[in-house]
Amino acid sequence: MNGDILFCVVVGYLCGSIPFGLILTKMAGGGDIRTIGSGNIGATNVLRTGRKSLAAATLILDAAKGAFSIFIVSLFLSKAVLADAYLGLVGVSAVIGHCYPVWLKFSGGKGVATGLAVITMLSPISGILFIATWILIAYIMKYSSLAALTAFASSSISALILENNEISIAIIFITLLAFFRHTENIKRLLSGEESRISTRPKSKK
Repeated sequence: MNGDILFCVVVGYLCGSIPFGLILTKMAGGGDIRTIGSGNIGATNVLRTGRKSLAAATLILDAAKGAFSIFIVSLFLSKAVLADAYLGLVGVSAVIGHCYPVWLKFSGGKGVATGLAVITMLSPISGILFIATWILIAYIMKYSSLAALTAFASSSISALILENNEISIAIIFITLLAFFRHTENIKRLLSGEESRISTRPKSKK
């Protein structure tokens, strides 16, 4: 592994691994978010505490860390080195960091906000399609997980059509990782047991 690749992986992973949902909830006196609802550290579960402002802040910061990782790499790597493959690598590493943060024994979020930011940085049109799809499905079906999975799938199709191989492969990998992280949600969706979007506090079962 050469230095540039290592730099991309380390920057992406470390940025992505910052557990903002857990940090913000604890700072606000809400305790450990992992004991609420699904036990996830993402914005959707933070919303279940009833603190909309915390959920919004988590969403913004989880997205920002994905975008920031790509910005940092773009800033420090030379133009001669910087290529779509490197940007895709740092983006994928950021999402992996969010999903498997070393600080939380590799048990993190599901990569939705961070994945959205990375996809938008790599392919703006695919990112816009992601947002539009998520809003539409969430509004109609009221399932955050279904909205996210549909949005990821639509952005992958968009990337395949619009982007080069390096970018489309990175976005498809992020999509597959998101589907893997949503395995239990998919099972609950199929059985009709998935929780709908809610702001009501709910203890972890």
